[in-house]
Amino acid sequence: MEARAGAGAETGGVEPRACCAPGREGVAEGLVVAGPGVAGPVLEAPVAKARTDAGAATGAYEPRGGWRKLPGGAFLMGYDDGPYPADGEGPAREVTVDGFAVAATTVTNEEFAAFADATSYVTDAERYGWSFVFTGFLPKNFPPTASPPQTPWWRQVHQADWRHPEGPGSGLRGRWDHPVVHVSHTDALAFCDWAGGRLPTEAEWEYAARGGLTGEPYPWGAEREPEGAYRMNIWRGTFPDRNTAADGYRGTCPVDAFEPNAYGLYNATGNVWEWCADWFHARHHRKAPRDNPRGPRLGQTRVLKGGSHMCHESYCLRYRTSARMGNTPDSSSGNTGFRTIRAA
Repeated sequence: MEARAGAGAETGGVEPRACCAPGREGVAEGLVVAGPGVAGPVLEAPVAKARTDAGAATGAYEPRGGWRKLPGGAFLMGYDDGPYPADGEGPAREVTVDGFAVAATTVTNEEFAAFADATSYVTDAERYGWSFVFTGFLPKNFPPTASPPQTPWWRQVHQADWRHPEGPGSGLRGRWDHPVVHVSHTDALAFCDWAGGRLPTEAEWEYAARGGLTGEPYPWGAEREPEGAYRMNIWRGTFPDRNTAADGYRGTCPVDAFEPNAYGLYNATGNVWEWCADWFHARHHRKAPRDNPRGPRLGQTRVLKGGSHMCHESYCLRYRTSARMGNTPDSSSGNTGFRTIRAA
């Protein structure tokens, strides 16, 4: 399925149509009704909001897993033979990053709540009035809603947001230590401003996620389940109809579940996609500087890394350190979050 989706896609600055995390762009034209009823109204894009200046003192934010100070240096980024050429994983190339401190865990619901309570911040999903939810997490009698035609397992759910991950009636009970989801790139930047940090560049993210390993697909090595042990939260079973939850989770898991990599990072792959600072482009890195590389100066979509709990090898083999995709900065879904970095 994924190969077909990428075969005819553009390979430049516009991210090929991926089913991993749906984009908000083109909602009015692209969504079709899922179910026998009529979808709710499509809202116009909200007016851009000003950033809050009521932030935490620099260094006040303490991630659940603490900070990991990394020295930086040269490492091999990317992969020559990625399964989706349009993603632009290759070629593998040596790049250098300066030292930085990275959060061992992605931002939790509890941490994002502290930010939202302190600043009265309103996320893009709240302002648009909807976000994307996986259909398998909705009740069987859930009212018909719109869905991207190529990925009908994603549903446009009104009033779905970070406080209500599955829409009206859902909440965060038992999930305060899970990653915050339904957050856009814009929302992630606002949190970072408040927390005295920033989003990692794609190179910084991959350097940290690899944990000092060279050329390995996973943060811990070559095998997805070394000696039969589950090391990340991904889809187990047959997508999209049956998830055995053999790794212990059907949806998100606590941000510090499973063993960390050698640098002390938890869940660098699986669980939730993580926003990076860079604009997405499939070829920019081929001629870009290799010292502290960044994405192109302008773009349409931002880089996401790491895969999510919805990734399955049959359609989205992106739960690897070199894998990448892009999405529009205002997009949000139930499998997208972020982690922060700061100066070492």
